[in-house]
This record gives sequence, C-alpha cells and structure tokens, in this order.
Amino acid sequence: MSEYSQKRIEAKLREAISMLIVNGEVKNHMVSTLCSVSRVELSVDNAYAVVYVSSVLDDDSLKQSVEGLQKASGFIQKRVGAFLKTRNTPVLKFKADISLKEGQKINALIDSLVDDGKER
Repeated sequence: MSEYSQKRIEAKLREAISMLIVNGEVKNHMVSTLCSVSRVELSVDNAYAVVYVSSVLDDDSLKQSVEGLQKASGFIQKRVGAFLKTRNTPVLKFKADISLKEGQKINALIDSLVDDGKER
C-alpha cells in the first residue's frame, strides 16, 4: 500500500474516532468527552492501528479514558468500519499521548531560563 493511502486511512480513522468521542456515542462512563485523538499509526498491512489519545484533564482521567476506550474498542471498531468502507477494519489499540504536556513543561523551563538570563 502506498504511503499516501495509508496516511489517508489514518486521517479517516482519527476523524471517525474523534467524532464518536465528542458526540458521546461511546457510552462508557470512563470516557471523557474532553479527550481527543492526537494521532493514529496504522500498520503496513492495515491490520492494526495504535490510536494516541490526549486530554486537557489530569493524567488520571486521561488514563481512565484510555481504559474506557480500550474496553469499548469492539464497538468503536464496528462503527469505524462502517465509516471507512474498506475490506478490513484495523484492530484498535488505544494509548495515552502525554507529549503535549511534556512539551508545555519544556516550554515553561525554557521561559524560566530566558527570564533568568534577562535578570542578569
């Protein structure tokens, strides 16, 4: 499969899963509607997809939302399969994406170093 086709399917997966979360169609009480899909990594053979989820909430609620999404992965996979209209629907695995929070910490450290440099 070409890289273009793989990126297109990843984008469609991200869109479909995000809409399910935001619209509250995932009826698991553990899943917060404030979490979002940051990226999707699809395997070369389209059999598996790792879905990275981020949230503006604390790490505990993000972890809880990821667990809830993993428990509802069968339902999500079925709905995504109807949206994708491909021969095979990839098996979904959800992981927490904390790179945004780590980036904010690094930016705060850089800002504090810049402020210290101005004081001297």
